[in-house]
Amino acid sequence: MFCCLRTVKRLCLEKILPQCILQSRSLSGADAINALRPFYFAVHPDFFGQHPKEREVNENSLKRLNGYLENLQKPGFRSFKPTRLTFYVRESEPNSSNVPESFSASGFRAVSFTLRTRDLLSTVLDILNSCSLSTEHVQSLNVNSQSRKEAKTVLNRPIKWDKTYYSFTGFKDPEEELEQAQRVETTLISWLDDNEAGAVKKLKKSLPLRKELERLKFELSHHLQLSDIRWQRSWGIAHRCSQLHSLGRLVQQRPEVLKNVKGRTLIFTDRSGMSAAGHIMLGTMDVHHHWTKIFERLPNYYKLQKRMLFLEDRISQLLGGIQVIYIEELQPLLTLEEYYDTLDCFYSKLLDSRLPFHPRSLRGLQMILESDRYAPSLHELGHFTIPTACDPATLQWFIIAKAQEARQNLKRKEDQGGIVWNLHELDLTLLPEICEGDIGSGKQSF
Repeated sequence: MFCCLRTVKRLCLEKILPQCILQSRSLSGADAINALRPFYFAVHPDFFGQHPKEREVNENSLKRLNGYLENLQKPGFRSFKPTRLTFYVRESEPNSSNVPESFSASGFRAVSFTLRTRDLLSTVLDILNSCSLSTEHVQSLNVNSQSRKEAKTVLNRPIKWDKTYYSFTGFKDPEEELEQAQRVETTLISWLDDNEAGAVKKLKKSLPLRKELERLKFELSHHLQLSDIRWQRSWGIAHRCSQLHSLGRLVQQRPEVLKNVKGRTLIFTDRSGMSAAGHIMLGTMDVHHHWTKIFERLPNYYKLQKRMLFLEDRISQLLGGIQVIYIEELQPLLTLEEYYDTLDCFYSKLLDSRLPFHPRSLRGLQMILESDRYAPSLHELGHFTIPTACDPATLQWFIIAKAQEARQNLKRKEDQGGIVWNLHELDLTLLPEICEGDIGSGKQSF
């Protein structure tokens, strides 16, 4: 008899325990975001404004992390690949002996880890532990999440009353309220109708400042004979006007240093220098002294640009005539020095490998180089995206195998009239200011 009882008890535990373990490890998407708040605060790119390289690394890693977390929440999704991520973590307790990583003089440390887990809770714990962040709050979040689910299961029992109940009591019928809410559900058209008057009012209020911005931009472009003046980010109109006023004062104080900017595009961005596309970059956080140095060094930048073009031509010869291009709108904003170093490293690797491409066999095709990828790919517009760390043998096989498809994509693009990449001509970055009303503060609207 007791043997039978032990058997029944064992079978019951085998059914109940796995379910309890799964419930105790479950974590909702909202709970995961709350649990990762200390992590987001430590790695958010907005805190790395003075460190553009680290800021870009964190931005790219956050995009890949968000994609990984979204896949974890998709029902039935089982195909996972280990994801290697690198973050620069801001220093919170530099004197703590529990933190093994060494801090830089800038106040942050580099942390790399690989995600392999298939549930949100394990992933959150791995991230926090890898960055030496506390995980005590995760347990309370998990318990609260379970208690809410249990309470919802017990208390939210739908009761369907007869229509006469609402007639006699005067209470509102929830089904009728739901139907009315669905009928008046907000749509894009209704939202635009409701906000049209406010948007027009804010637009009229911003018009004088917009006209001032256009006037300053036109006068400076005409005086310096610039091809264009652009902004990398969606700074407010007042902020942009302030930047143009600063440039105007420099023109009045040191006109001789701006004699080499004729025909160039000037971009206000996070750092000063010359971009890989040949545009003059002025850091918005730099003072006139730094801007002056950039203008004085322009002749050296032009010499380096010629060497860069020569290097691109040498790479093209080694790869059967394929053209090396830099698409500013599809690639990270690199300085001329960074892009030249990338080309030089890739060229050295090609020289050592001596790939047997037939001369001019790939003429008419295009490729871009990227340092943050690990596998080559073919873009839908017809150009190859080649990682600088790509194995030469893999590179040769991929280009030869995809050459015909690349030519078809290029021909399709030409038949469709091509793609206009000059997105800066469409000044859509000012739209958030109309919606948010952030006209004169110079802050970003998102």
